[in-house]
Amino acid sequence: MADTTASRAIQVGISACLMGEQVRYNGGHKRSRYCLEVLQECFAFEPFCPELEAGLGVPREPIRLVGSIGEPPRVKGTVDSSLDVTERLREVGEAFVESHRHLRGFILMKGSPSCGLERVKVYHDNGMPSHADSGLFVRVLREHFPELPLEEEARMNDAVLRENFITRVFAFDDWKRHVEEAKAFHALIQFHSRQKYLLMAHHVEAYRELGRYLGSEAHTQPLEKVKLRYLQRFMAALSRPATRKTHTNALMHVLGYLKQAVDGEVKQDLLQAVEEYRLGHVHLAVPVRLLNHYVKRHGSDYVRQQTYLDPHPYELGLRNTI
Repeated sequence: MADTTASRAIQVGISACLMGEQVRYNGGHKRSRYCLEVLQECFAFEPFCPELEAGLGVPREPIRLVGSIGEPPRVKGTVDSSLDVTERLREVGEAFVESHRHLRGFILMKGSPSCGLERVKVYHDNGMPSHADSGLFVRVLREHFPELPLEEEARMNDAVLRENFITRVFAFDDWKRHVEEAKAFHALIQFHSRQKYLLMAHHVEAYRELGRYLGSEAHTQPLEKVKLRYLQRFMAALSRPATRKTHTNALMHVLGYLKQAVDGEVKQDLLQAVEEYRLGHVHLAVPVRLLNHYVKRHGSDYVRQQTYLDPHPYELGLRNTI
């Protein structure tokens, strides 16, 4: 379950301009109130600007992605097209990954030719728009650190995407603390056990696939190889936002562990709460809080340890809006 103690602030990277640092090409910033006033309660932010790190200075000539569909875009100056900082930015990104493996996530600046997660405009050499891609720094992160949760600050205005990103950060933190350095297969089994219904709510096929893998093939392979394969599949599965249908499925599985422990009236109350959520009449927090109440009193150790019931700090109110 999510650890919220001050000493356990989770290390998350963030585009420096979102922290209010004046590092943009025009000397400005894009300070994020949500990151600084809400998320900073549980995240220890580590600001980073790849363009500044690449020596471009402030203020600086704006840069943009340039290229054609089917080829990796280059990063060039908007005024002086001979200014090509592609290799410098790639080197900065690779050095960042090498020295920041401790991070649990990264919050990015929308539309940036370095930090944009998606839909960043790519231009032809003649200055006309061609298509859209990710910023170069993001492409390096995905290439060398694919399990790292990424999200744009602007996309977190969407309640589902916001909850999904923060869920992934806390799940990755669980992995980092309990599995990454573990020398025993049992640590991975325990992780899978407590993340089981969270995984089910996001990607039921991956839930089944990883369960089969750990139950058979994984025992014949080196532990580090097994952990790498598991982690990349697990994090990729969690990146798929859960839906009302998949949440309802997970809720019903949790409810199954209480059927023999509670009386008929309580069981009907629980079923009604899940059904009201499925129909869109209430938010996810309603059935989850009710289930949590009875799981803590009547559930087995197995179901009480499920991170699905408490994947992130309750104070963030993330499930009050989905």
